[in-house]
Amino acid sequence: MNIRNPLLVVATAAALTACGGMMRQPMAYSQDTLPDTVKVPSGHRVAMETVGTGQITYECRAKADMAGAHEWVFVGPDAKLWDRKGTQVGRYWGPPATWENNDGSKLTATQVAVAPAGAGNIPLQLVKANPAMGAGAMQNVSFIQRVATRGGVAPAMACGAQNLGQKQVVQYQADYIFWKQG
Repeated sequence: MNIRNPLLVVATAAALTACGGMMRQPMAYSQDTLPDTVKVPSGHRVAMETVGTGQITYECRAKADMAGAHEWVFVGPDAKLWDRKGTQVGRYWGPPATWENNDGSKLTATQVAVAPAGAGNIPLQLVKANPAMGAGAMQNVSFIQRVATRGGVAPAMACGAQNLGQKQVVQYQADYIFWKQG
C-alpha cells in the first residue's frame, strides 16, 4: 500500500470513527409532535420501534342504515415489520389486527384513539395491547402507536351496486412503536 499523505489518512480515519460513533446512538423516540389523543400515558417506555410496509384490503359494501348507499370498508392489513436497521422482525396482519414477532410472540389490541395524519394517509392510532401469546418481544407490551403513516386510505374508485363485494388493495407504510410499562 502506497500512502502519499499520512496526515490525510489519519484525518479520514478520525472522521469515520466520529461518524461511526454517532450512528451507533439511535435518536430517542419522542411523542412531542403527536396529538394528545394518540400519546402513550406517562409511565411507559419504548420497547421496540418498527416500520410496517404492506397492503390494506378494502371491500365495497352496503352502508349500514342507509338503503342504496355503499362505501369502501376496511377489511384488514398485511404488512412486514422492519426494525430501524432494515431487518424484518415480524409482521402485522388481520383480522383481528395482530402484531407478530419473528420469535413467535404475538398480540392483538383494542383501539383507544385516532388522529388525522394528512390527506391520503391513514390516521395516527393508539391501541391498548391485549396480553401477548407466546414468550418473546411482544411479552408485556402495553400500547402500540401507529405514526408516520403514508398511504393506506380507501380506494378513490367509486363503490356502488355495480361493484358490491369487490375488494381493492392499497399500499401503505407506518411506524409502529411498541411500549411497555416502566
